[in-house]
Amino acid sequence: MIDPNVHFRDWEQSDKETVAHGLMTATVAGFTHVFDMPDCSPALTDYDTLLKRLELTNKPGYHIYAGLTANPVQIEDVLFTCMHHYPRIAAVSLFTGPTIGNMGVTEKEDQLKVFKTLARFRYKGVVAVHCEKESLLKPELYVPGKFETHSLAHPPESEYESVNDILTVALEAKFKGLVHIAHASCAQTVAYVREFRREGLRVSMGVTPQHALLNTEDARNHDRYLKMNPPLRDEANREAIFKSLLDGCATWVESDHSPHTLQDKEDGANGIPGFAGMLVLIEALRKAKCSEAHIEELFCYNAARAFGIEVTDRDLYIPEDYEETIEELRSEYPFHVW
Repeated sequence: MIDPNVHFRDWEQSDKETVAHGLMTATVAGFTHVFDMPDCSPALTDYDTLLKRLELTNKPGYHIYAGLTANPVQIEDVLFTCMHHYPRIAAVSLFTGPTIGNMGVTEKEDQLKVFKTLARFRYKGVVAVHCEKESLLKPELYVPGKFETHSLAHPPESEYESVNDILTVALEAKFKGLVHIAHASCAQTVAYVREFRREGLRVSMGVTPQHALLNTEDARNHDRYLKMNPPLRDEANREAIFKSLLDGCATWVESDHSPHTLQDKEDGANGIPGFAGMLVLIEALRKAKCSEAHIEELFCYNAARAFGIEVTDRDLYIPEDYEETIEELRSEYPFHVW
């Protein structure tokens, strides 16, 4: 299987996880290809750091995204690096909210400049966008330790208005690549994806197990540490996200695997381990009468086509006893949500 969105740690964050450990747990869960996001520390935004990241493993199934900033020179450098190290550096990623490494491109006019630069260099690959509109955040509503209030501080409109901005500027810039909306969490995001596809824009959408299966009521249980970005939503939004997997609007499933230490989680860090949840979601889709062929598209073939990588039958291995596999994964993370 393929997991197109993981946040492996290492280097300055090796107390949380290393790339070697992340790959080990991915393999246990049946994932032969993973795509690692650039918001590690240091961030993957330049030639030297990108190549240094690749040196951590020689496994061909380990791919990374290069992070974009608003600087056209940096974008050109990143695209050159991608071209010469594809498919290990498989795509680029854009963050519209605050993040590390000067990657937070928060203003719409700067986002337009990014897509115009990508179009000017005729980039036709994947741009994975983490959508969050900073001006709509309400951090004063978050109550430390009450993880359900994170959804108040990061309301649905902070996601879907950012999605609207990104798809608007991509269309205006005449961008010919694939705009991927990462970890969709609300119904209006799904609606915007459908709308802009009708406008002729190439748009894909990722869904995580947590946003498809859990809601804000689950986050009230402190011991599950269900705090992440985007946050869990209410039941109506959760239902819309799960339905998007069944009706074909969602392009693929992605874990958004983002481990932390237990103390980090107590202190309010965003992110949860994700591989076990992928297996739980497969079972939930089967119970919802989703066909095996469609599950294979969601967990392998759609992403393989988007990134232009070849897959074989071994890339569709799903552990037969998924509950036993989950127990094995849970032993790696004592606070694992699944």
